Amino acid sequence: MTGPAAKTPTPQQQRMSDCNKQATGKKGDDRKAFMSSCLKGQTTAMAAPTKMTQQQKMTSCNADAKTKALKGADRKTFMSSCLKNAPATP
Repeated sequence: MTGPAAKTPTPQQQRMSDCNKQATGKKGDDRKAFMSSCLKGQTTAMAAPTKMTQQQKMTSCNADAKTKALKGADRKTFMSSCLKNAPATP
């Protein structure tokens, strides 16, 4: 019998992993809707890039700032830069 490291994920497990990575920054109903369409194959990593809304940028940048534990002036500088340079795809 082989160890767990030798096991490769099923196509569904791989799709779940890929969709989960793409859903970073999404919350609530937005995330549910995205995951549903992604898992059905309607949204893929190769999909045409879509521009993020200001709210999506703010959510994503806030999550990054929280992860980095930024506070005060450092957070303000980071948020300013992040909002100007947020990636084109969610």
